[in-house]
Amino acid sequence: MSTINDSTNPVTTDLCQLVYISRITSTGLSSPSTLNDISETAVERNHIDNVTGILCYGNGYFLQCVEGSEQALTNLKNRLLVDDRHKELKILDFSEITERRFASWSLRSITLERWMTKEPELKKLMPFKPYEWDSNEWQKFLDVLQGYYEEQTRTGNVDTPPVKYSTLGVTLSKVVGQHQAFFLIQTILGLMIVATLLWLLL
Repeated sequence: MSTINDSTNPVTTDLCQLVYISRITSTGLSSPSTLNDISETAVERNHIDNVTGILCYGNGYFLQCVEGSEQALTNLKNRLLVDDRHKELKILDFSEITERRFASWSLRSITLERWMTKEPELKKLMPFKPYEWDSNEWQKFLDVLQGYYEEQTRTGNVDTPPVKYSTLGVTLSKVVGQHQAFFLIQTILGLMIVATLLWLLL
């Protein structure tokens, strides 16, 4: 059952921020294209609704920050509540803002384990367990992501498609964690090559 913790501050402007966390479900895990499907559908719809933001996934958890009009974000929130790819949705913030953090991203999808160890501030939050964070840690987390966004913007890497995840990569990531899946895949491929060479030599 979802838990709604809206900000106590009334929403009075037409530019708002919605931040929430949730857990991936078995339905979400069962499809190797879940992250791609979410991103591709959201980017198209967010363009229409003038919504921007970022979607983070790691360790079985989602954290999303989106920006737009109160009505657009309310509609998005209602869709999220009935999406069976995640559960235990908890809203950390739904309040007015003066400017967008991620103005050029209709929705950037980030798998956190791929780069958290390279960011000192994010490393402090590993393993990624947002339900266990203190009340203000999600704000620190977004500050780091905003810095990442600004760096990407400077390099011209704006609103690029999300990284594609192969079936093998996603399946392995369920078992060993996404930050280890790449290395496991490489090990398996290396062993297959060695086995093939030995078979040819015998």
